[in-house]
Amino acid sequence: MEPIRYVSTRGAQAPLAFKDAVMTGLARDGGLLIPDRIPDVSAQLDEWQDLDYPELAFEIIRLFTDDLPDARLKELIAAAYRTFAHPDVCPVRKVGHLHILELFHGPTLAFKDVALQFLGRLFEEILEERGGRLNILAATSGDTGSAAICGVRGQERIHIFVMHPHGRVSALQERQMTSVLDANVFNLAVKGSFDDCQLIMKTLFSDLPFKDAHALGTVNSVNWARVLSQIVYYFYAAFRVREETGAAQVQFAVPTGNFGDILAGWYAKQMGLPIRRLILATNENDILARFFNTGVYAKGQVVPTVNPSMDIQVASNFERWLYYKVGQDPKEVARLMTRFALEGRMQIPRDADGRVDLEIVAGASDTQRTLSAIKRYHEKHGYLLDPHSAAGVYVAEQYNELDEPMICLSTAHPAKFPDAIRDATDQDLARHPALDALKKAPTRCETLENNAEAVKAYLAARAR
Repeated sequence: MEPIRYVSTRGAQAPLAFKDAVMTGLARDGGLLIPDRIPDVSAQLDEWQDLDYPELAFEIIRLFTDDLPDARLKELIAAAYRTFAHPDVCPVRKVGHLHILELFHGPTLAFKDVALQFLGRLFEEILEERGGRLNILAATSGDTGSAAICGVRGQERIHIFVMHPHGRVSALQERQMTSVLDANVFNLAVKGSFDDCQLIMKTLFSDLPFKDAHALGTVNSVNWARVLSQIVYYFYAAFRVREETGAAQVQFAVPTGNFGDILAGWYAKQMGLPIRRLILATNENDILARFFNTGVYAKGQVVPTVNPSMDIQVASNFERWLYYKVGQDPKEVARLMTRFALEGRMQIPRDADGRVDLEIVAGASDTQRTLSAIKRYHEKHGYLLDPHSAAGVYVAEQYNELDEPMICLSTAHPAKFPDAIRDATDQDLARHPALDALKKAPTRCETLENNAEAVKAYLAARAR
């Protein structure tokens, strides 16, 4: 069988091998890179059932690359997941009638570590092999930044520039980023929203002479390797819960803002993992929930909430799903995305039963419901949810009418959001030694105006 190649959702990028796709990040035509086919692994499920997390990651990731030797891929994966505090890497816990997939046992206590501990090592491997240099430009709504910095800090061949929305991430999320003082790390507080940061990033990547001259790369979930790494934990969790319950199928509830996390589950389902359905959960910034319930994808005003990593109105990974929805027609994707960029709105026809996607249902939580879920699960089950995971749990409860087990993704450690936990429980419960140690650490950060030229000038003066 021919190896998988990576093509753009907009059709004007020459197919790429895996390593080149990783280094390219955003496609040169402004689209997102996707595999030219999705492998069917239905026949492998039984033999994968008892693999540990690194072994399973190897089996899945190797399907999508032919230019990284198996032995070296195993070493990179093993090194990435040795940094996790739990022996299972991503353990599953039974909490009441739900199963909680804990994705926060990595070094920065958020699900982004699962992908970025691997991606950081992958970048280092490719740059060493090619004698190259890389300037990573990233936008973060909270957790991506610290996980990306942790993955590449101190690396000789990489400089990383991380934009976050000034004053719109939690104090601990900000300190996790800005307390890293390595010479190759640059934190930028942009006077705008996360969507503004994301637009600046895409603007600079679309400036091809600038991108080429400064060897720009990305760790955001527009990078295919991020989504690929996240596919693994859907398989791992499904295997654990099916083993425990004997269920033929499972459901997943996913709190999401940028659509990358739930998209990984969608790919897992297409690969043959027996997922009955995916339940998408947003907060008040509900562009995705509205879309999957109405077919209308329309920007609103970003509202600051207790779950800041979901305070997003333009989901960067939506374009990958859209490509499949319109019959893998890159011209139609380009037309729709151009219209959305101009008008802030697009509409997709719904299926006969009124739904946009038969595999995804969606709902939204709000601050009151999120805090209530944190309080209920702590009082009833002695389990502390962070506000993002609590939004997912609340929406999961609205859809828990089927017999299949419900697996809720827990995307961050509650200690990252002490104010929300205190508001929910009236107690100071959200603590973690790694975060406590940051409170008096020195920090370094630059505040920039909300425009691409300011970021471009800053990066050009400091790029490696």
